This record gives sequence, structure tokens and C-alpha cells, in this order.
Amino acid sequence: METKFLQEMVQGQIGYRFQNPDLLRQAFTRSSYAREKGGEDNEVLEFIGDKALDLAVIRLLVQKYGHLPKNNSGYNYLCSALLPAQREPKDRLFHCDYGEGHLSRIKSRMVCKKTLAGRMDELGFAQHLMMGKGDIQNHINQEDSVKEDLFEAIVGAVALDCGWNLDTIQSVVEAMLVPEDFFQDDTDTNYVRLIQEWEMEANGCLPWYKFEKAPYSYNWYTAQENIIYATPSTDYAKLQYRCYLKLLDTLPIFCSFGASVREARMAACKRAYSYLDDHGLLFTIRDEIENPSRDAAINQLETLSRRGYFSLPSYSFTLKHDKNGNPLWTCVCHIEEEAYDFIETSSSKKNAKKDAAYRMLMYVLGTEE
Repeated sequence: METKFLQEMVQGQIGYRFQNPDLLRQAFTRSSYAREKGGEDNEVLEFIGDKALDLAVIRLLVQKYGHLPKNNSGYNYLCSALLPAQREPKDRLFHCDYGEGHLSRIKSRMVCKKTLAGRMDELGFAQHLMMGKGDIQNHINQEDSVKEDLFEAIVGAVALDCGWNLDTIQSVVEAMLVPEDFFQDDTDTNYVRLIQEWEMEANGCLPWYKFEKAPYSYNWYTAQENIIYATPSTDYAKLQYRCYLKLLDTLPIFCSFGASVREARMAACKRAYSYLDDHGLLFTIRDEIENPSRDAAINQLETLSRRGYFSLPSYSFTLKHDKNGNPLWTCVCHIEEEAYDFIETSSSKKNAKKDAAYRMLMYVLGTEE
């Protein structure tokens, strides 16, 4: 974080430009560096960011799964005049698709140490942490807890810099996380994850994003060479963010927009995926699994499911015993889009599942044994 270039890179990736860039630098400053070089470290920013992150994620979950109609004073007045209090219409209340326990589990996965540390690696931020000599020698920036602290410190720096503007904090959190990975009930294809996996396979690195706060207008851009713009398909007045997506150097830059950073990124990735498909650049299902194996078949099927080839496999089991009383487990592997189920039997439940999954894997890959 010593150079202006790195500051620009980080601000572009999180979609926020600091009014006070020193706060961003402080977010990357370990206490060991501050003790040796002077200045403030990121520990209090981490504390602030921890709380701001929780609020932003809860707000995101409520927006995703909650239902609260906009206040309509005329409607409320009419209802209060005509209906007794105990018979207020149900749609005036807050409803949620899930209960508190399920929402807590989703939130825990979104803000856990592994998730936050992984995103710092994916964004390439951890390698720019400013550390003292001892931390450098011990490679402290490779520890998940340190990466988690960095994530939270960046959020804390943003919270202070923007005066605790919740929309701004949430847009930064959406840029730094990939919320779509945690919305398990989504029927929409997760193009963000598909593009990330494609770029890792094709180029050995992650996609590069740049976000800008840019309300839409019909002439909001000047067409530039080597940039492909996605056509909006929603209420233009709601489009507040622009996302640029860069993949291989030989490919164009993809640009789209949305009501939030998350929507803009998804639209850009969807446009990029469409381009790759149109130009025959997508991998086939056989390209996805380099070494199919019985021991890895369960995870390999789940990988193909996450990449959009079919729905998540399900497994059902029955237990019987042979004449000597030994257990015989039968497992049925089922994928909704496939014509056949695959059934295997073994003395152990685990092996029956592996065998059924492996047969299904070979079938979907079109591989004859």
C-alpha cells in the first residue's frame, strides 16, 4: 500500500474512492509496522469493520429474503379507520422467507474467517499488508486470521470515511464478497462464480473488476474500442453503479450497470459469459473435471452442479442385512435433469455413496468404462 498505483487498484476493486486516503493506508498497517515506523495501526479499524460488516450483511439478507411493503400513509389511514387493530392486514407486517436460525447460518458462512481470508487472497490484497520485520520473517500475512483482520479493517476505514453511510458500506461489502455464493435458494445462474472459474482455468488468475458510482442516462458512456457494453433490462432510474470486467488480454473489456454493485457485477459477468459462449470459448463438461475418480466423485459432481450443468445431486439410502446379519447399504444417486438414476450397494454407507456418485459422474461426462 506504499504506492499510488496500489491505492488506485484497491479503490477500483472495492468500488469506493476515499476522501481521506490515509485511512486506506492505515487499514493495511499492522501493529508491528506501526511500532517500527510510527503512525497508527489497523486494529481499531478492524474492530469498527467487524460491526459494520455484520450490519451490512444483515441488511443484505433482509433485502434478499425479507418483504416489507413501502409505507403508504393513505393506505395505513384507511386500514386503521376500517379495521380493528387486531385485524390489521397481514401485508403491513414484515415477512421473511427464512427463520432466524437459517439466516444466522447464512450470515455465519458469509463472515467466517475462511470466507473473508479467501476473498483477501482472491482480490490480491493480503500481499500488500505493511508489516514489521518479525511479521515478514514469519509470513504472518499468510495466516487466515490476519487476512480476516485486513478485510474488516478495510470495511472499518470505509465506514469512517463515508460517515457511516449504509448504502456505501453495503456496496463495498458486496464488492469484496461474492454474496451469490451463499444464496443457496437462487434459481438464477451464478455468472460471477462461472466467470471466476473460467478465468482461473484459462489464465491462472482471477477476473479484474472496477466499480464506479455512475447513475444511468441514455448517453452515459462514449463507446470505446475494445469495450462491450451490456444492454440494460430494468428501470433505468434504478441503475446507480457501473462495473468493468477484464479477463484475458486478448478479450474485450465488459461493462454493465445495476442498482447495486452486486447487480452490476452479475450483469457484467453474464454479458462476458454470453460472449464466451458465442465465440466457442467456454469449456465443455469434459474439460471441467481433469481426473475423474471414485474417491472424488461426490465433490466433482457438486463442482459441475455449481458450474451450472445440472442441479445438485441427491442421495437416498436403504439398509438391509444379508443372511449372516451383515449390513448392505444401497445408495441411489439422482440428478433431476438426468434420465437415469444410479444405484450401488456396499457393506458401508460411505462406499455405496461413492460408487453411485462415480457411476453418475461417468455418465454425465459421457465416459464409457
